[in-house]
Amino acid sequence: MRVLLQRSKKAQVVVAEETVGQIDYGYVLLVGVTHEDTVKDIEWLAEKIVHLRLFEDDEGKMNHSLIDVGGSVLSVSQFTLYGDAKKGRRPSFTNAARPDLANDLYEQFNEAIKSRGVNVETGVFGAMMDVSLTNDGPVTLMLESPQ
Repeated sequence: MRVLLQRSKKAQVVVAEETVGQIDYGYVLLVGVTHEDTVKDIEWLAEKIVHLRLFEDDEGKMNHSLIDVGGSVLSVSQFTLYGDAKKGRRPSFTNAARPDLANDLYEQFNEAIKSRGVNVETGVFGAMMDVSLTNDGPVTLMLESPQ
């Protein structure tokens, strides 16, 4: 499982000209799922994300977690995180999980974050989405569950 995490001051997802998810402060998570992902991957990433210390303290050091600052998550499914562009000019997405499996694991991932006391907003799985955010910092990390 791969998650591109961006610390954000505000963010939203629009589908068919309708806002379906938005947050004011926290993380935007672009979430990619592969065939081999399990509940262990979900739990590891959820725990990592809510406790990562990426928010500044009074001295400007990244010393506070999402939970410490009361931040939210905007989670967006993103199968293209498993795109492979090593050969040719068109990426291959064979490493991305099938939509039924990916959607199930994506929903479980969002629930795992919610169960840790964090508000989670989402996009619409499989839809064409317009995602906008004000990146804070910018702070951006690529996280991958252990293999």
